[in-house]
Amino acid sequence: MISSIRGNVAAVGLDHAVVEVGGVGFAVQATPHTLATLRRGTETALATALVVREDSLTLFGFADTEARDLFRLLLTVSGIGPRLALATLAVLEPDQLRAAIAEGNITVLTQVPGIGRKGAERLVIDLRDKVGALPASAESPAAPAASRVRGSVVEALTGLGFPLKQAEQSVDGVLAENGSADTSAVLRKALATLGRKR
Repeated sequence: MISSIRGNVAAVGLDHAVVEVGGVGFAVQATPHTLATLRRGTETALATALVVREDSLTLFGFADTEARDLFRLLLTVSGIGPRLALATLAVLEPDQLRAAIAEGNITVLTQVPGIGRKGAERLVIDLRDKVGALPASAESPAAPAASRVRGSVVEALTGLGFPLKQAEQSVDGVLAENGSADTSAVLRKALATLGRKR
């Protein structure tokens, strides 16, 4: 089991990054939030989960061990595969997901594309007693400064193929309107803005 990976970021794509370790490039599937924190040519360290299937080996990467442990826990639920588990963590922060499952909040859980009412109820039934047993992440860095968030999101957008100027204008607009320093929220809103312009 590959539980973590550290190396240079060789590329950042729409849904994955390539991390080079000892001359070998590992494709790591990740959420937009995690991908937005990665910069080509810099070193990164990710908590990982290796999903083994009959015809594939897929590595999933996370900013911290809490998100990885929640991902593994989601995979224990019938009907939840790795793609849906990753989508869940893309929509809901680990704390939001824990709270929604613990409180049986079906409305929050059904915000995830692919999870309907029955699926949300199954999540609550199967995981309510288990989410409390997971250790919370020891890493709780202070919210990054808006300038750092701006740089990360602009780089993520240009990595997705958007022109630099257009990416900068979109991110600046989101920051001016919301004043948010949360990278994933800014990235989602900027992508929505750019999508409307296309």
